[in-house]
Parts: sequence; C-alpha cells; structure tokens
Amino acid sequence: MGNFVSLIHNENIKIYRRIRTWIMLLIVAAMSTLLPVLVYFTSDGESTIGLWSNFQTTTSVSFFLVTIFTVVVAADSVAGEFTWGTVKLLLIRPWSRSKILLSKYLSVVLFSLLSTAVLIAFGLGASYLFSSSTSGGITDAASWTPAEYAFMEILCRYVDLFVTTALAFMVSSVFRASGLAIGLSMFIMFAKDIFVAIFNPDRFEWARYLIFSHMDLRSYLLTDTVGGSTLGFAVGVLAAYYVLFLAVAWIVFRKRDVAA
Repeated sequence: MGNFVSLIHNENIKIYRRIRTWIMLLIVAAMSTLLPVLVYFTSDGESTIGLWSNFQTTTSVSFFLVTIFTVVVAADSVAGEFTWGTVKLLLIRPWSRSKILLSKYLSVVLFSLLSTAVLIAFGLGASYLFSSSTSGGITDAASWTPAEYAFMEILCRYVDLFVTTALAFMVSSVFRASGLAIGLSMFIMFAKDIFVAIFNPDRFEWARYLIFSHMDLRSYLLTDTVGGSTLGFAVGVLAAYYVLFLAVAWIVFRKRDVAA
C-alpha cells in the first residue's frame, strides 16, 4: 500500500511541477473571484443580488474552465509519457501496469477535486462579499434551499466532468495523442446538446442509451423524469460508459508494446 501511495505521489509531482498546472489553477481562482464582482457592478443598483444566485452564475462559467483544464491534464497523463519517451523508464520500475495506470487516473481525479475546491472557495467567498443579500437563488424547486440547489448543481456538473475526463483518459491511453483526447472531449462538451436535439429520446427509444442524453443531470433536480428516463436510469447509463472507458484504457495499456 505504501508503494502505491508513493506511486500516486510521484504522479502528482509530475502534474504540479509544471507551471501550466499552477496557471490553470490561478485562472480558475481569478475567474471565480472576478465574476461575482462583475455581476455586482453591472447589475441594476435597485435590484437585490442574492448570494446563491451570484454563486450559481459564477459556477456556470468557472466550472466550464475546470472541465477543460482537467481534460488537458487527463489527456497528457498517459500520452505525455509516450511523447517524451519516459514510458519505458516508468514500466521498468517494480510496479504493474495496472497500478501505474490507476495511479495516473487517481492523480487526475485529485486535480479535478482540487480545481473544484478552488472554484468553490474563491467563488463563494467573492459572492459573499459582493452580494446585496445572503439569500436568493436560481431555482424553481420548493424542495431545495438556494444553498442546497447550488451545491447539487455543482455535483451534477462534476458528474459530467467525471465522465468527460474518463473519455479523455481513455483516448490518451489508446491513441497516445493528447491533442486527439482534448479535441474529442471538447467536441462532446460543445456538441452534446446538438446530438440530443437530433437523437431525441422522445422520438427514438434507443437514444435513451446514448451518453449524450444523460450528461447533464441538473434537469433531474427539478423533475423526476427527463425524456422518459429517471435519474437512476441516467446514472446507470453514465456508469456503464464510465466503466467502458476505463476498461478499454486498462486493456490497451496493459497489452501495449512499448519496445519501439
């Protein structure tokens, strides 16, 4: 167990020794701080700017950056080893390929959690300082308080990030191309709503099993069913794709020949 923890520590060093990692975290912190300020000073002076409304607006923008930066880290996690030729040095060490891959993935997850924590800390702090009221929130659900709804939105967004990151990690492991992993993940992020519109679950029964139809779980916060699917069904579909992505990454990485 101690050796595996050391392996994770080693992978984290690879991530955080790069200047770009700290620049990405700084951008998240800066954006999460500036957005509540901009909302405060650009709003009508007579209107009341609620804390949770301000925070939700900040989250909707800043979490998009968190997803992009996490995808970048995930895409480079495995592909970068092949690009720089360091994968051979990594594989000759007394660790199995499965442990190496798992340590890389867990390091990416830790980065995503840190980025999300930075967003929440700076976004909530700035929203508290630059809000006219400590109440108020963007929600039509009587069962949620503004604070509960704001954090449930973050959880739903993180599930989307989690699945998208797994996809980027799989592409990075299979094709050894960080650019392809980033590009494909960004394409899905931008085009998923288009795919949902084209392959509408209300029109096509089989469309309920596509990943695009379930990546945004926020809809289930206000209703029990979306497109004929329940929250449990949506989570089940996402879990199936998530397992598939990591299984493909694991199988390919274990069998890949790195002698060349």
